[in-house]
Amino acid sequence: MIICKLVAVFSAASLSFGMIIVVLVVMNLRNMVAISFALIIMVACSKQSNTVVPDPPGGGTGNPPPVVVDSGNFTPQTIGVSFKKVNNPKGITDYVLQIPASYNEKKNTTKWPVIIFLHGMGERGTDLNKVKNTALPAIAGKDKDFPYILISPQCKEETGNDWWNNANLDALYADVMKTYNVDPSRIYLTGLSMGGYGAWTWAQGSPDKFAAVVPICGAGTPSNACVLKNKPIWVFHNADDGTVNVSNSRDMVDALKKCGSTMVKYTENPTGGHDSWTKAYKDPALFAWLSEQKK
Repeated sequence: MIICKLVAVFSAASLSFGMIIVVLVVMNLRNMVAISFALIIMVACSKQSNTVVPDPPGGGTGNPPPVVVDSGNFTPQTIGVSFKKVNNPKGITDYVLQIPASYNEKKNTTKWPVIIFLHGMGERGTDLNKVKNTALPAIAGKDKDFPYILISPQCKEETGNDWWNNANLDALYADVMKTYNVDPSRIYLTGLSMGGYGAWTWAQGSPDKFAAVVPICGAGTPSNACVLKNKPIWVFHNADDGTVNVSNSRDMVDALKKCGSTMVKYTENPTGGHDSWTKAYKDPALFAWLSEQKK
């Protein structure tokens, strides 16, 4: 009986000792795993500490990222001169489009400045070749490096739609802004003779649309000149113009100066008759000045 009890005690003790051994083994295994994991982390950290992490683009001492244009809605255009049309409140506006040579290849990096050119009375009608072959479109068409998108709409000759109309031009402007890869801060307006009238009138009606205005041998409304007092404007006219009297440009320039404008320039040549645009559009100084103007 005593022997049986001793055996039972010994068996219990052995079992307890065995459990202790198992626990110790498990604990040692856990410790070994923990130590191994710690060693792995230490090694990884020591390797990372020797790695130079570059500054993120645009921050610290890193170079700033390039300006990237969102080209998700980009539509390739025919390089050079083509004929286009757009709906307007009175029907259709046809226009001559000139696209810079690198327009398509620079779709991700460049927003283009735009010049909108308004022709004179002699180019009205439905033949866009008349617009293409006159004044600025003709000059720019021969320059493969002309760095602007040039938009040259044609005014109709039909009754009630035979003069530059702000509503029609507004529709054209909106279409240009959504169709082409343009810089909205560099939209320029120019026009000659009837187009000079149109340039003054449209600019006075929508001064915020344009970064600069170049009216040539036209006329505006002096009583409303102050809406343009903060707008860069370069006016051209010949003193001996027998078609549109030079006093029209002088009056607008004087009115702007009385409003406090310091941004109006005026070039008046003593001779040349009505054609004050050829010399103006062939003057590199005009385009150098335009390139400096931005909204």
